[in-house]
Amino acid sequence: MFDDLDTDRRPLVLIWEVTQACGLACRHCRADAKPARHPDELTTEEGKRLLDDAAEFGDGQLVVLSGGDPLARDDLLELVAHGDDQGLRMTITPSGTGSLTPARVEDLADAGIRRMALSLDGATRERHDRFRGEESFESTLEAAEAASDAGLPLQINTTVCAETVDELPAIRDRVRDLGAVLWSVFFLVPVGRGRILDPIPPERAEAVMEWLHGVAESEPFGVKTTEAPFYRRVGLQSDGNKGAVRRRGGITAGRGFAFVSHTGEAYPSGFLPESAGNVHERSIVDIYRNTDLFESLRDPDRLKGKCGACEFRQVCGGSRSRAFATTGDPLESDPLCPYVPEGYDGELPATLAGGAGASTGTPDAAD
Repeated sequence: MFDDLDTDRRPLVLIWEVTQACGLACRHCRADAKPARHPDELTTEEGKRLLDDAAEFGDGQLVVLSGGDPLARDDLLELVAHGDDQGLRMTITPSGTGSLTPARVEDLADAGIRRMALSLDGATRERHDRFRGEESFESTLEAAEAASDAGLPLQINTTVCAETVDELPAIRDRVRDLGAVLWSVFFLVPVGRGRILDPIPPERAEAVMEWLHGVAESEPFGVKTTEAPFYRRVGLQSDGNKGAVRRRGGITAGRGFAFVSHTGEAYPSGFLPESAGNVHERSIVDIYRNTDLFESLRDPDRLKGKCGACEFRQVCGGSRSRAFATTGDPLESDPLCPYVPEGYDGELPATLAGGAGASTGTPDAAD
């Protein structure tokens, strides 16, 4: 499906933040989640209309129910079943709390959930719970086992920042032991509560990308990066396959990716909170296909700075969310990518112009 996807017409991934309510208060939370539900959340009927509209993207549209914690909604199973009835591929990213019992996981599978994604930001209880600021490690492992018992494919999401980067090899081992089908490695964007965390410097990010390519080649699970599309550039360079740079690119904010907030605002990504419209007024299909913001993000030739000059812009394009978070312009250069195109003499992001001097070793340097 990915190879044939026309990202001008439909996203590979549509995320619906069904609520911002959550019993956790993780330090990196994009949503700055709170315990109580917002009074202006999409209602059950409004949510069903959103799912009806999403089905118009085409057969098998992937929908991720996100939060907050989706389990905070008492109509969740009804929404899942409705989306499944519309032919949507319904998946979910619940929080690792005590409410995610084996019975709830089985109910989700029965309602039509096709995959469950759980967050793991440390390989041990101490490291994971310290990072998240809550006790969720044991609940997450129990939910992972319940997903296996229910026949649900498991995805593990991990945040990469200065506090977690050295833990990646041990988390990789956990991902393998849990039988996950995919490891989604998210590189911090400073939004929400994540603004208080320290990102890794660009040189270290490059080394992590190289290491992740090795993981993808040697492990039984897949590896994808989130908000770090230069993972594709690193892979092409390591393969010596520069002839492939004209291939269609990966999924980035607004280009194969869309996000609907709990109140119906449509964003290119949850990490790029600039609204292109509200689903109360326009269908998500119309917003995705026909608004200036989304259209600009799908045109690599409109990128600025070194991203705009880069010969890999078609297959990478940089994190538009990180560009927006750091400059206020989603078309500016991604400050996490250290690559400078040959002959480029324009302005560089501050992270590169300042010459960050942190370690460039891979996570496995001590292995």
